[in-house]
Amino acid sequence: MSFSLDPLPLAVAASAFLLAGFVKGMVGLGLPPVAMGLLSLVMAPVQAAALLVVPAFVTNVWQLAAGPRFGTLLRRLWPMLAASVVGTLVAAGILHGNYGAEATVFLGLALIAYAVVGLAALRLHVPPAAERWLGPLVGAATGLVTAATAVSSFPSAPYLGALGLTKDDLIQALGLSFTVSTVALAVALAGGGALSLSVAGSSLVALIPALLGMVLGGWVRGRVSERVFRRCFFVGLLGLGLHLALRPLF
Repeated sequence: MSFSLDPLPLAVAASAFLLAGFVKGMVGLGLPPVAMGLLSLVMAPVQAAALLVVPAFVTNVWQLAAGPRFGTLLRRLWPMLAASVVGTLVAAGILHGNYGAEATVFLGLALIAYAVVGLAALRLHVPPAAERWLGPLVGAATGLVTAATAVSSFPSAPYLGALGLTKDDLIQALGLSFTVSTVALAVALAGGGALSLSVAGSSLVALIPALLGMVLGGWVRGRVSERVFRRCFFVGLLGLGLHLALRPLF
């Protein structure tokens, strides 16, 4: 697979990762949905997914390493994480890399659902007894969404938010979940021939604007209202999801 060197795709890619990194630095998540949504406007979703691998992995590991309770969270969340890996690999094998109009619609629907959950500010609660069976289900669903769209934050992020974790534990748990999903996606893409050395090199270059955006987002986070920003972010995400979901109809 080769990426176009035309100015428009390159400019969109740089802007997409800068904005996506900014959002992640500001609110702790959002790099894959923002980047995938914008990149899919100028390239096939499977190309966008491959380009996303290195920036997603590095920023997620950065977020994961910032927390103090890695071992505790891993012991608690491993059923969901294991199911997410299996779900990603199985779904990718079934899809056989056919990321076309259906995947674009699926991505749009995932973004819409993600935005609605964020705008509704739903206060979900998962009883400890339900984690044993609900975690694997959420993991498998997250794997399916990850394989089809490269967006690994739904339904894992709402589920983790419903576990009653502290703020620091939640940030680290999100980083852990996203890291595992990114690794599984990379394996699936490499197995399907979509992640070659040349593509990995392009993905490494994309890390530069992503990290710059993440640093800027972290700087702004302490200077503006996060509540206002999150609302604007989810409204924008909703509009982008509607555009992608309805684009095949026009």
